[in-house]
Amino acid sequence: MKTGLDRLLADPALRAPLAGRRVALLAHPASVTTDLTHALDALAGLPEIRLTAAFGPQHGLRGDKQDNMVESADYVDPVHGIPVFSLYGEVRRPTAAMLDTFDVLLVDLQDLGCRIYTFITTLRYVLEDATRAGKAVWVLDRPNPVGRPVEGLTLRPGYESFVGAGPLPMRHGLTLGELAAWFVHALGLDVELEVVPLSGWAPDAAPGYGWPLGAREWVNPSPNAPNLSMARCYPGTVMLEGTTLSEGRGTTRPLELFGAPDVDPAALLARMQTLAPRWLAGCRIRPCWFEPTFHKHVGQLCGGLQVHVASPAYGHAAFRPWRLQALAFKALRGLRPDYPLWRDFPYEYTSGRLPIDVINGSDLLRRWVDDQASTPGDLDALATADEAAWLDERAPFLRYR
Repeated sequence: MKTGLDRLLADPALRAPLAGRRVALLAHPASVTTDLTHALDALAGLPEIRLTAAFGPQHGLRGDKQDNMVESADYVDPVHGIPVFSLYGEVRRPTAAMLDTFDVLLVDLQDLGCRIYTFITTLRYVLEDATRAGKAVWVLDRPNPVGRPVEGLTLRPGYESFVGAGPLPMRHGLTLGELAAWFVHALGLDVELEVVPLSGWAPDAAPGYGWPLGAREWVNPSPNAPNLSMARCYPGTVMLEGTTLSEGRGTTRPLELFGAPDVDPAALLARMQTLAPRWLAGCRIRPCWFEPTFHKHVGQLCGGLQVHVASPAYGHAAFRPWRLQALAFKALRGLRPDYPLWRDFPYEYTSGRLPIDVINGSDLLRRWVDDQASTPGDLDALATADEAAWLDERAPFLRYR
């Protein structure tokens, strides 16, 4: 498999249209070649490419910021001498002055295939602002590491945010290049968009099902995205950021496990198995105990569950992380009706709404969890309708079949 970056570097004909134009790069730590050279350094080594600026999304161009809402500052790259602008600092959209530094913006970001991951919102913002400024955007495509499955409720109108770029389900099943084309269509953007596609990507092939296991090194696209297992679990476990339960930050398995000091792992799992055993398919779930070294419940022994998706028991089509995590919330609410589950704080620059609603793009999941009379079938009916509609909507934008 070759990424868009690798293909651009290897083929002079692909990059010929960049000659004589000022080029900027939007990238992060996982923006690397097959031999792990960072995109900024690789592109700077091409004499016909005139690099004039770089941009970093959330966590920074070099990935130095650990947690959410920890902003990065602008700086001058010490090696290449070009300005590096932060799109997760004083601004989250490129300013007019930033846009004046380039003619073509190359976007080389490894996504996780989840609506909540802020890199796709940054992609939307640069496409919109490039449209207004008459700039070109080239997406150097990368694989969606969790492949083609679709899952979750569609974001409802009015719930757009920095973690909700548009009416997408939680798992969208598109690459960044495919998403860019969908944004242009859905938003009616008149922008010069080019996608340098992947070659050799097989999203339905075992054992990676989206990620080329054994052929590419995994580089963290963000500090708490350390491996493919995390990426597979993330469309469910990201919801934990809106709860009082630890999502495993401060452990070596962030966003693969969850719990709290007052959670009984055995009772929680048993309740989940009783409520909706089908929602536990495709993985193995293990009761566990952990002590976060930072973040929620720091220094406290937490009881919880770990979701295992790397063994031969992993079923790519059967695994539904969003439903699994929703089921855990529902089970906990049934065991402990008064459990203080939902956090209330400004989440990713959105105030006035509970973070769990911002994350889900509506209040539907939270209301389902809190309603003692609701059943798994109620949520399944809502989500299944949204998933079917999205499968139809995304079909014209699939490049890799």
